[in-house]
Amino acid sequence: MADAQDDISLTCSLKINHLDSKGVVTRQISHPKSDLILGRNEFKDIVLKIECGRVLVNYGIRDMTLHTRFVKEGKTTIALKEPPLQLMISNCPVGKLTMFLKVLMAKVQRLKNATPVTLKQRLHSLRPPSFVEISPLNALDVNILNNKAKEAMAKKPTWPQTPKGIKRKHESCDQDKTTPTRKTISVARPIVPRLLTAEQRRVMSAVMSGRNVFFTGSAGTGKSFLLKRILGALAPENTFATASTGVAACQIGGITLHAFAGIGSGTAPLQQCIKQASLKQKAVSWKQCKHLIVDEISMVDGEYFQKLEEIARTVRKSDKPFGGIQLILSGDFLQLPPVAKKGQNRMFCFQSSAWENCIDVNIELKIVKRQDDKTFIDLLQDVRKGRSSKELVEKLKATARHKIDKDGILATKLSTHKDDVEILNNSHLEKLPGASHTFTAFDSTPELARLMSNYCQVAEKLELKVGAQVMLTKNLDVQKGLVNGARGVVTGFDKGPEKLPIVKFVCGLKQAVNYERWTIQAHSGVLLVRKMLPLKLAWAMSIHKSQGMTLDCVEVSLGRVFECGQAYVALSRARSLEGLRVLDIEPASIRADPRVLKFYSRLQCMDSYQQTTMDEY
Repeated sequence: MADAQDDISLTCSLKINHLDSKGVVTRQISHPKSDLILGRNEFKDIVLKIECGRVLVNYGIRDMTLHTRFVKEGKTTIALKEPPLQLMISNCPVGKLTMFLKVLMAKVQRLKNATPVTLKQRLHSLRPPSFVEISPLNALDVNILNNKAKEAMAKKPTWPQTPKGIKRKHESCDQDKTTPTRKTISVARPIVPRLLTAEQRRVMSAVMSGRNVFFTGSAGTGKSFLLKRILGALAPENTFATASTGVAACQIGGITLHAFAGIGSGTAPLQQCIKQASLKQKAVSWKQCKHLIVDEISMVDGEYFQKLEEIARTVRKSDKPFGGIQLILSGDFLQLPPVAKKGQNRMFCFQSSAWENCIDVNIELKIVKRQDDKTFIDLLQDVRKGRSSKELVEKLKATARHKIDKDGILATKLSTHKDDVEILNNSHLEKLPGASHTFTAFDSTPELARLMSNYCQVAEKLELKVGAQVMLTKNLDVQKGLVNGARGVVTGFDKGPEKLPIVKFVCGLKQAVNYERWTIQAHSGVLLVRKMLPLKLAWAMSIHKSQGMTLDCVEVSLGRVFECGQAYVALSRARSLEGLRVLDIEPASIRADPRVLKFYSRLQCMDSYQQTTMDEY
């Protein structure tokens, strides 16, 4: 399968507004499924070919205005000066739309720098009319976009944006003038290609062919990265991104699976659940959904998954598996299992008949990206599968002597119990001398602040002092090491009105950390926004909350492990064995559920067979 960067055509909903000299719409053409293709004519002009229903037109593009505020929702507007019109694009896969705009911007900029073909040359030309699809981004185009992004950082964006006065009121918190301003990143941000591996391309190929897919893999194999690429390749209006927990849902910009389903905890009898899901407001999502993404599927109870499958068929009035919805499931059953009350029978999703009926393709990602040391990777694989040999335990016990504190940045202690985390962080903060600075989140809907806190990695309030141990809760600059989980220490506060904390990170950077934005969908579909510092106290954190993070220096206490896979989740957060310190561990701390081991053993056989059939397909 070719990388997404090679295909820059778009399939989307399109509305073409023809304007008069005063900007008034004189004619309008729209179609829910239109094709846009960028190309060049016989004079090397950039031409946009549009097939909108029965309308087939070509527009030359040289002078344009891009409105990119809603690109992350699959929407944008391209305004042309000649001829005067607006191309209003919606319901477009976000990844494809972003790449399309980058290519368009780079090619138009290069065209502006080239010598134009005069009208006389065009009239006397004997070249036959032609249209050749435009080439993807090359090195020169990337340099142009990167330079544009740097210019945008230093001064106002080069490309015209939507005038502030006519922007849609999208979030109520934007109206609060006391809210700290957030730097607007141009759509032409620096490009560092991250290509899919062969096994990730297999997953993408299966998804794009419409099959129901489950992809798994150990920690650090790029499941989250791949999931975001899949989200970027699907039309947003029919794609619902969900996860088993609020924090995981926030990471992919989605909602919890429970919020999507509309049946509460799902413990009620099946017929009652169907009745709840069939209510007008809740049934809308079920009927609109074509692609359902579920992250951290390992924490979804099997009985609940079975109910969802029957609800889907009933509400959508379809006998197809899961009511004809394409399932894209991601997670690792050897990490955290479904939450169950004491004495309650726990059932994994793969044990349900719904799983057998619905899932067409199972693929395990095996290339680990988080760690580089093969010895450490092999050690983690043994822990993941519950192999607690004497040699392995001794090797982990030896890490207790590791000196992993560096430049005032202390190791984060991972705890099995969340109550211990709060006590440790608060006590350490109180012991620090000097004045404290309290930062408060700006929420679009303050009355739902508690809901936002359940979804976000950042709390409603954060108290900091000089010397406070902190970690990033969001990727700010992957290339520089400012990633989710990057550790640092507060060295001071800047002189601006917000008194932003200055943080020294393990990667060597020292900079003020500004407010960032988190967006989640409430149960009713309303977007909720929180603006807050992407920081949290990091003397300690719970193993559950660390899932998905990469920690530079981590201290682990495994004496009170109470779940299968919990030790593996904790240990696999470390980037290297040298950055890990294990305080206490016993062979009994390392264990895996035998049902899951059997499932993965069977999966390997299936995966080998499916790889052959997928290649033939």
